Amino acid sequence: MGLLYHFIIGIFIGAGAILPGISSGVLCVIFGIYDKLINCILGFFKNIKENFKFLLPIVIGVAVGVIVFGNLLKSLFNLYPIQTKFAFIGLILGCVPNLFKIANSKKGFKAHYLIYTFLSFGITIFLLLLENTLKNSTFVSQGNTLFLVLSGFIMSIGIVVPGVSSTVLLMILNTYEVYLDAVSTVNFLVLIPMGIGVICGGILFLKITEVLMRKFFSETYYTIIGFVLGSLLILYPRL
Repeated sequence: MGLLYHFIIGIFIGAGAILPGISSGVLCVIFGIYDKLINCILGFFKNIKENFKFLLPIVIGVAVGVIVFGNLLKSLFNLYPIQTKFAFIGLILGCVPNLFKIANSKKGFKAHYLIYTFLSFGITIFLLLLENTLKNSTFVSQGNTLFLVLSGFIMSIGIVVPGVSSTVLLMILNTYEVYLDAVSTVNFLVLIPMGIGVICGGILFLKITEVLMRKFFSETYYTIIGFVLGSLLILYPRL
């Protein structure tokens, strides 16, 4: 049952890597495996057998979730773009109360924590203002291998950091549609370089997140909340 449960969790995490505005990291927190996931990955060689047993069903589930939801989401966005975006906005808003609960779980609420939320929210607005510039960039539109690796590297932030959506980051870089199409058609020419970027970035940001969570738990979560709220602006349909 443990293997099946972790496999199902992996499917949801994989969906989080596909569905816009939804963070894989938040799903890991909700399912109560985030801390253990970080420890298993960073300390994999300390106990290979146990860590492999824990990670394998999750990894397989992620692969299934990415492939299944990749095709489903592509159809939904083509047929019902506005309705689909509003549905995901609702899902994101549903995660916010739980994030506040987690953020206040260790030290309680302190007013100055909101500064971190405002700062991260401001960063999201700034990135949103850059979106049109990035869309018109020749370098981005060429979809070259180096940029795909960079996209995967940046995407790993959303996979690792709870509340930061990897798909929103790809939208800002104008590579989300390329990524979604590659997933639905299993295009390894796109998936392999992006995968290399995800692995390299994932290791780096896992370590950074682990340190931040240990030393600045509440501040880190309030920063995450700002990114979550900012992602709503990116998803909101522009009629």
